[in-house]
Amino acid sequence: MPALFGGGESPWAEGVPYGSLGVTVLSVLVFLPLYFINFRLSGVRMVLCVLLIASLGYLLLPYNGFSNTYVIFAVAAAAFIHASLWHRLSLVCLMLATFLLEILWLGLPVFIFGITVIIALAVFFGSHYQIEHQRKSAALKLSHDEVRRLAALAERERIGRDLHDLLGHTLSLIALKSELAGKLFERDAGAARREIDDVTRVARDALSQVRHAVTGIRAAGLSTELAAARQLLESAGVSFSYALADVELTTEQETALSLVVREAVTNIQRHARATKARVELVALREQLQLRIEDDGNGGDLRAGNGLTGIRERVNALDGQFRIDSSRSTGTRLDILLPLVEQSLPVNVPRVHHLMAPR
Repeated sequence: MPALFGGGESPWAEGVPYGSLGVTVLSVLVFLPLYFINFRLSGVRMVLCVLLIASLGYLLLPYNGFSNTYVIFAVAAAAFIHASLWHRLSLVCLMLATFLLEILWLGLPVFIFGITVIIALAVFFGSHYQIEHQRKSAALKLSHDEVRRLAALAERERIGRDLHDLLGHTLSLIALKSELAGKLFERDAGAARREIDDVTRVARDALSQVRHAVTGIRAAGLSTELAAARQLLESAGVSFSYALADVELTTEQETALSLVVREAVTNIQRHARATKARVELVALREQLQLRIEDDGNGGDLRAGNGLTGIRERVNALDGQFRIDSSRSTGTRLDILLPLVEQSLPVNVPRVHHLMAPR
């Protein structure tokens, strides 16, 4: 220990105890169980354990000036107590004030206290902000999942209403006309044939409407994912807009595009530091194009940021995946999928502008 202070000649070392190896080893044997037990406790028991760790520092100080290490550990552990920040800071101030009073009582150099305060508070606030970040991330994930659940519930209710209104009326009309055709068959074959033709026409119309409803069900996954993307990006202060062409997607395409949007939006929230983001789905001559872009920092992108998964999903559907990223313009992802015969645009895209509160 004298070597740390230049062989005892440094003025900083004057009056600092550094001997008593046996007492120091004994304190370590007491400290280690307290340290590991502390993270399994909560409430008053955790507070008592923190105070015991600090007490080790107080008891060892007359024998070893480096006992402030225990006080620093105690302050760091106080950050994990389930209480308000002010209550935890009050406990920290109590422990540090007790340490200062003991230093003054023993006549030790005050610089020991100064070093202890700087390190202890740095560790305390670092741990505090890490805990707060984890808590907010967990709350955001719960909110994200809740948005998906509510969107799925609303979509199921809409599908139920649509099918009830569609099939209830259509099946009643088919039953009525079929019954009428049966009664007219022997008296007026021409009228009966006309009723049968009406039944055929109504059935075909119903089939077309059911197909349209199924298209809405398949697109619900993408709509749900976009609603979740809005929630996620708003929480990060990113303004978000999207435009979706009214096209029919196969189940595989809709699932793949939903997962691509989820992965890309997560990357924007975690890595891009963007202020704006946009998702756009358009129908070209022979292809569907999904474009996801942001104005973030761009630059070199590592395959580990979900890009490998996106590429694999696109390749599985015989699609193409392109990425353009630069630090000046941000990042743009283009996904091109084959346009199946029924995937024709019904009308112009619907554009939604969703601005996050600044």
